[in-house]
Amino acid sequence: MNLTALNQTDGCQEYFCPKRSVSLSVYVIQYVATAAVALLTVCGNLLVIISVSHFKQLHTPANILILSLAVSDLLVGVFVMPLHLSWLIESCWISGPVMCSVFNFVTFLATSVSVHTVALIAVDRFLALRSPFVYSEKISPTVICIATLFNCLFSLLYNITLLFINGNFTDVTCPGKCVYIINRVSSLIDLLVVFLVPCTLIIILYTHVFVIAKKHATAIRALQVHNSTSKNRVSDKSERKAAILLGILVFVFLLCLLPYYICSLVIPYNNDDLFHVRDVAVILFFLNSTINPIIYALFYPWFQKSLNLIFTFKVFKKDSSLMNVM
Repeated sequence: MNLTALNQTDGCQEYFCPKRSVSLSVYVIQYVATAAVALLTVCGNLLVIISVSHFKQLHTPANILILSLAVSDLLVGVFVMPLHLSWLIESCWISGPVMCSVFNFVTFLATSVSVHTVALIAVDRFLALRSPFVYSEKISPTVICIATLFNCLFSLLYNITLLFINGNFTDVTCPGKCVYIINRVSSLIDLLVVFLVPCTLIIILYTHVFVIAKKHATAIRALQVHNSTSKNRVSDKSERKAAILLGILVFVFLLCLLPYYICSLVIPYNNDDLFHVRDVAVILFFLNSTINPIIYALFYPWFQKSLNLIFTFKVFKKDSSLMNVM
């Protein structure tokens, strides 16, 4: 996660949280809305996690990556979103310095895992369409699990190192504030590692994916003229559909990400005149974790069937993990 570098001043000035500037009813509505969004994020991603984990038919490489993305989104809904939105409502950090350090670390970690997981999704779809036979032989759920584990470990070590070398685990945060320190060199490195490199990879690979999908569509139409009904056609069509649906996921992801990183580049973090613009960009960034399960529910038939089985309690039946949800 990258923001404009912030330098800590010498010592903390006396600070008091500002008095509430809105009426009690508006104040209550703000917290109800915050709770509703956080609950929707948690429930939506929890349903994705239960679906992919429980039903063996969904243990595919692509779905394992979706599971990894849902776990990082769940972390945002459970921890990051409530703390950040309450911070905005109160205009003051009320959770203490220790929780501030944990909040910054978890935010950095969830962001890194999410971006790199979406990059892995793009790689997975590219390989599935570019070399379907090699993909089916070489890319197994085990291979994807190892890649996902490596992604998590890399993000963990990278963010611990980034925050530690900038003194974020030793310096005390001033009362009422929650800031992190990151010098300009570290900020540029973080921008490259967490945003520019993976997002460039995502855009390049999905450009190739849609070019390949278009070629496959042309080939399928040619086969249909000759009344061919081979399994390969069905498989290709399924892969194209998966690529398009995951393309929607990636498009929404980038749409939510870009405003945040644009603001981080052009708006200094200590610029109070434009803090509302920056806050809106941050909220949009976090809302991506809420939107992802909605995309699954709207476009993925397997998720719709899984929800039906979960809400009708059929998942508690014996051998329910073997049910057909495709």
